[in-house]
Amino acid sequence: MALNVKLWGQFNNFFKELILISPWDFKITAGVRTAAEQNLEYQKGRTLPGIKVTKVDGYKQKSNHQIKFDGFGYAVDIGVLIKEKVKVKVKENGKEIEKEVEKIVYKGSWKDFHYYQDIYNVAREKGLLEKYGIEWGGNCWKSFKDAPHWQIKGADKVAFK
Repeated sequence: MALNVKLWGQFNNFFKELILISPWDFKITAGVRTAAEQNLEYQKGRTLPGIKVTKVDGYKQKSNHQIKFDGFGYAVDIGVLIKEKVKVKVKENGKEIEKEVEKIVYKGSWKDFHYYQDIYNVAREKGLLEKYGIEWGGNCWKSFKDAPHWQIKGADKVAFK
């Protein structure tokens, strides 16, 4: 059990270091998921609106976000946050006008892969992946690129609860 607590501490420290050197702001958007929560992710782009975000249904195939035998999930998703100028409609002096404002926008579609690639490149160049034993979903699997996904290296070999 102590080994896994150590690994989880390394995971947390990895993100603390990464956010300081990342070329893009980001936040943690997902950690541990139940089977039902994982299945909701799986249903996106299938029975629910949206694009497909995972190949793992949470029941037949489990995600490294789900709890392993030691009580820990071994994966985290991040979301890149970018400041952009957007047009909004506001009322001024009783009239509706369009105004340009700066807003923080979440970037998480397949078109935004380059933001996550930039973050991965910095983590690799600075040696954080090796230091903390972390791998990135953008290059973990041959058939599926999961840019927001980061996991403890070897998580696929750890038994589920």
